[in-house]
Amino acid sequence: MKTIKLLASLFVIGAFLTPVASFSADKDPDSSVGEFVKDSVITSKIKTKLATEKNVSAMHITVDTDKNGVVVLGGTAGSQTEKDKAHSIAHSVEGVTKVVNHIKIKKEH
Repeated sequence: MKTIKLLASLFVIGAFLTPVASFSADKDPDSSVGEFVKDSVITSKIKTKLATEKNVSAMHITVDTDKNGVVVLGGTAGSQTEKDKAHSIAHSVEGVTKVVNHIKIKKEH
């Protein structure tokens, strides 16, 4: 249990730092700082929920949120159930208007 809490904490810290580190003024000149903060907060909330969910491997799922609250999920999941759970978690976060799920199911070798 301590390991899960530690990983979740590290994931949350990384989730908050990643959007800040990747922000660029010329990325979207029409985007305001307020919109950027809202987008990164939504992304961070989703990543935190994924990290604390025991049936979802948050380390393999990417989350991106645009200024309209549209969330795009990517990466890989171990099963359809895990993919569906990630979608459900993303949709449950306040401010999310739509979830586009591009998560691929890992194939066993």
